[in-house]
Amino acid sequence: MDAARAELPPKTAEPQPPEAQASGLVRRVAAFDVGDRRIGVAVSDPLGYTAQPLFTLHRTNHRADMKSIARVLRKHAVAEALVGNPLHMSGDQSPQAAKAQQFAEELRAQFGLVVHLWDERLTTTEAHRHLDAGGHAAGRERSQIIDQVAAVLILQSFLDARANRTAQE
Repeated sequence: MDAARAELPPKTAEPQPPEAQASGLVRRVAAFDVGDRRIGVAVSDPLGYTAQPLFTLHRTNHRADMKSIARVLRKHAVAEALVGNPLHMSGDQSPQAAKAQQFAEELRAQFGLVVHLWDERLTTTEAHRHLDAGGHAAGRERSQIIDQVAAVLILQSFLDARANRTAQE
């Protein structure tokens, strides 16, 4: 496993509820685009095919941030988390990547989730392109949703890679 796509094992394995096992549903994956001031949040559909934006968490303090994240995890029956890993273009770790990795470790420890770190290089640039194509003007509106769009792109990339890996097995 390379540094761009690392997986932190859960503290304790959490079984899926019987209704999820019987129906073949996968519990959801939540993605977090972690910044110093905001965290973009996205979640997969129950089958794990598509990513949808949820909201942008405007960070206030650590305790409040974790409380908001706990609500999201419960409300959406999240079984796995994905944290964008903002590496330098060379693949070296950036200062923000160290913060993202610390956030990932905290999710794993506090909520007992499997947490994946996912290479997010250029996702913010791609998110800006999507917003430009959708006619979203620069400014306040864009700053309110850019992190959500980046989280969706990170999550969709992960879901697509997982589906491709499964199809090849």
